[in-house]
Amino acid sequence: MFIVGLTGGIATGKSTVSEIFREHGIPVIDADVAARKVVEPGRKAWHLIKKEFGDDVFHDNGQLNREVLGELIFDNIDKRKKLNEITHPEIYSEMFWAAVRCFFQGHQFIVMDLPLLFESGSMLEYLYKIIVVTCEEDLQLQRLMDRNSMSESKAKKRIAAQMSLERKCEQAHFVVENSGTLEDTREQVLRILSVLRSYKAHWKLRAIAGLCCTGLVSLLLWIGLTH
Repeated sequence: MFIVGLTGGIATGKSTVSEIFREHGIPVIDADVAARKVVEPGRKAWHLIKKEFGDDVFHDNGQLNREVLGELIFDNIDKRKKLNEITHPEIYSEMFWAAVRCFFQGHQFIVMDLPLLFESGSMLEYLYKIIVVTCEEDLQLQRLMDRNSMSESKAKKRIAAQMSLERKCEQAHFVVENSGTLEDTREQVLRILSVLRSYKAHWKLRAIAGLCCTGLVSLLLWIGLTH
């Protein structure tokens, strides 16, 4: 099984592209979904966030107040770094085990939705191909303002905090231009899907994994017979 990274800018339409892949039977592991899971009440990251940032970043019911925490860390590099140190290992662990389940289910490839793929750089070496979802700058701004009920100045600040779409597109194997209609986007994604399905990389990876498993089992049997 090989892994395809899906990224883009905030409000460019990654969720739309993810849904099209899901409609065609391709598993999508979403980093944002994993991020919400790891901060659920009682989880390790939840306890560490409470210890580091206090009760002010939580609702009365114990759920993390993501908006308050986001405002707290947005302009504070040290606090943002600390939050990443707490959450990123848990998020990647969650995604790793989800990927393992997909491997044993026999999927040719999976898509990982990684909003900050290039900014963090953590997953780049594990990806076989990268898809970037982009759109026109004024459309991205309007979508973010509408989606998050956000002022124009605050929306511009959020967009500027990420790597530019131009730089991301330069590093992509595939680019989805999501400024048009849903049908336009769907056609682009289906063309990419057709190319991905033509790759044979997963057979080589499965053969290597099979040989490793066979070797491990043989070693365990040998140890058992000699002791």
